[in-house]
Amino acid sequence: MNRAIYESPRDTEVNKVALDDLPGGPESFELAAKFCYGIAVDLTAANISGLRCAAEYLEMTEDLEEGNLIFKTEAFLSYVVLSSWRDSIVVLKSCETLSPWSENLQIVRRCSESIAWKACANPKGIRWQYTGKPPRSSSSPKWNEMKDSSPSRNTQVPPDWWFEDVTILRIDHFVRVITAIKVKGMRYELIGAVITHYAAKWLPGLIKEGATAPLDEGGNVSNISSSSSWNGGLHMILSGNKDDLPPVQVKDQRMIVESLISIIPPQRDSVSCSFLLRLLRMANMLRVAPALVTELEKRVGMQLEQATLGDLLIPCYNKNETTYDVDLVQRLLEHFLVQELSENLSPSRHSSSSDSKMYDGGSHRAAANNNNNPNAKMRVARLVDSYLTEVSRDRNLSLTKFQVLAEALPESARSCDDGLYRAVDSYLKAHPTLTEHERKRLCRVMDCQKLSIDACMHAAQNERLPLRVVVQVLFSEQVKISNALATGSLKEAVESQFHHQPIVASRKTLLEGTPQSFQEGWASAKKDINTLKFELESVKAKYLELQNDMETLQREFNKVSKPKQTSSSSSAWATGWKKLSKLTKMAENSDGGSHVANVDQNKKATRRWRNSIS
Repeated sequence: MNRAIYESPRDTEVNKVALDDLPGGPESFELAAKFCYGIAVDLTAANISGLRCAAEYLEMTEDLEEGNLIFKTEAFLSYVVLSSWRDSIVVLKSCETLSPWSENLQIVRRCSESIAWKACANPKGIRWQYTGKPPRSSSSPKWNEMKDSSPSRNTQVPPDWWFEDVTILRIDHFVRVITAIKVKGMRYELIGAVITHYAAKWLPGLIKEGATAPLDEGGNVSNISSSSSWNGGLHMILSGNKDDLPPVQVKDQRMIVESLISIIPPQRDSVSCSFLLRLLRMANMLRVAPALVTELEKRVGMQLEQATLGDLLIPCYNKNETTYDVDLVQRLLEHFLVQELSENLSPSRHSSSSDSKMYDGGSHRAAANNNNNPNAKMRVARLVDSYLTEVSRDRNLSLTKFQVLAEALPESARSCDDGLYRAVDSYLKAHPTLTEHERKRLCRVMDCQKLSIDACMHAAQNERLPLRVVVQVLFSEQVKISNALATGSLKEAVESQFHHQPIVASRKTLLEGTPQSFQEGWASAKKDINTLKFELESVKAKYLELQNDMETLQREFNKVSKPKQTSSSSSAWATGWKKLSKLTKMAENSDGGSHVANVDQNKKATRRWRNSIS
């Protein structure tokens, strides 16, 4: 105080000293003043951090007097606060307004370490109080509204007992705690679950209420049911616009998103693919750093087969572009294919052998999931087909982007091209001004031989398709019927059809994620299947009759045209035969012989006999 008075300007009143930068504010200064005058001060978890920083600011060290305020507050922090779970949370929460003093005095670091040690403890040995689940109606996280839970000896503590207490912290302190927990060896499933829980609390609109991933008794993250999953669609563009948020809130949310991306565990399935895609959508909206966005895209590509159509419909925030970000989905597919290639080259690479025991269960489970999911490409192909069907209605979607996205996956990823046919038909319906060349180019993305019977029937009467494609569809269908008749009974042919095209067995799954208007078109086409079958047989019979008539007409034409050709060339042939006969006589005279003479006599005799008869 003497120094503050001495350093104050001479022109100001001596009895007024401004301490604007005093940490803890007037409350901490009042407690420090009471301590100086010997008044008893009640140290609590709520005021200890501010009082400790104020004592440091006021230089209340042991050099002036033993047992000064710095010593008292430091002892209370070390022996009382850090040994209590709830007090550590309260002190760390109160440090949000004490930067940089709380950082320089190591209060944040020590509280983070204490919280990390207690969070990694065995839940069976927990006897301290922790915050219970907040009510569902609460819109913003408030410490005073939460209910305390005190575990008894007979109560089983869930593995996520510490989620509510940790997620109340500010993002920078939350990152410090999660980093310390990672060092202690916490399972990455729990770390991913607490990150999802934090995002649901501090990023409104990111996750639907009640849709966070629950944990089972073993601490494993269970899958989110489809009923509670977030449904994406056109309404996404109307909600969550960056322009509707104030600049301060945009900055805070950007910091939260960037921090969460940086602390997501690198292991596969640590968080759900749906959460990653929603985080990616918000990152694009808030203009997060490109390096973090690229890292998040790679994470999505690692588990793209788990995505849903609603999560993949991410709006494009660039003006004069398509409604949805098609280029983003293209990049996700590239990351997925690169990941698949790397896994095929090194299938045994799942986790490091130096991981602690807390990671073992999750590593083995991730490896088991990879081994049990050999059809990831097929699921991604169905997802891409549904996505193409949805975005094909956009008038701004170019043919090149549609074709590149449709051909991104290898041909082996699709055993049936019904999904691609739906997407192509939807694109043709939304772009009626395409030229014949563009329509042919568009139809090259699908293989007519991989279409099911229903799709072939629909394509046969589809006026939007090029005539060449319709002929290919009819030819492939005829080949299938011919092969079925050649191999055996119709039952065996149908079984072979379903064996090679397992997706056709359940047409409902093929129509999932398609627009309602296209489903109605399929329903109307389904009603005409029986009629079209009879019409196809009649067309085949008429074709055979026309072929026979054509052969008959060809024979008649040949008969009629033959005499004309003979009469027109008779003179030339006669002249030629005369020359040949003269040459033959000359050869016979030059050779001589009894045989030739006899032949001449016989000819002469015969000639005289004929003359005599005449």
